[in-house]
Amino acid sequence: MIDLYTAPTPNGWKVSVALEELGLPYTVRPIDLGTNEQKQPWYLALNPNGRIPTIVDREADDFAVFESGAILVYLAEKTGRLMPTDAKGRSRVMQWLMFQMGGVGPMMGQANVFYRYFPEKIQPAIDRYQNESRRLFEVLDGQLAKGEWLAGGYSIADIANWCWVRTHRWSGVSIEGLPHLQRWHQAMKARPACQRGVEVPFKVASLVDNAAQREDTEAFIRQAQGIMQR
Repeated sequence: MIDLYTAPTPNGWKVSVALEELGLPYTVRPIDLGTNEQKQPWYLALNPNGRIPTIVDREADDFAVFESGAILVYLAEKTGRLMPTDAKGRSRVMQWLMFQMGGVGPMMGQANVFYRYFPEKIQPAIDRYQNESRRLFEVLDGQLAKGEWLAGGYSIADIANWCWVRTHRWSGVSIEGLPHLQRWHQAMKARPACQRGVEVPFKVASLVDNAAQREDTEAFIRQAQGIMQR
């Protein structure tokens, strides 16, 4: 049994989607970011960085794993799925996983800060992070022109990148004119495990749906601003 400590963010979804794809039994412990629960001593004992997500593998002597990319690798290696075992195949998956960890996530995260959360609209900063996010999308599009998935077969690299790309509207970044990325995005959306995973620990429509209720959107922004201030 896996215990998952998470919140409804792209990094949290990466792990819940992977757990759903792997069919591993898991329990969900929502972490309330709005009350700074992730900084409580009991949680810091599991994750010294005080972020989500974290897992505890009860079948492995209550082994705790933090950092979403590290969790994906741990789950893939635990099950022998979603990542090849040969050196080259594993490296391809790791390259595109690191592409998300070092590029897509940080750039979209900063786009969110300056486009959505920062009280003062600093247009050069907004442009910087939106443009770089779009450039990274173009890199993904180019890779996906070569095949159905990012690194050969379907893998944790697809899961990691998609959980961020699916929130492109929230970051103010278009995927128009990127046909291969759009095709892949729709294929990911159609997967039942992806559909289930992005509703853990609960559904947040405002991050992906322009038609989401305005009050829900504003509440999410207020929570994010409070976290930034702390």
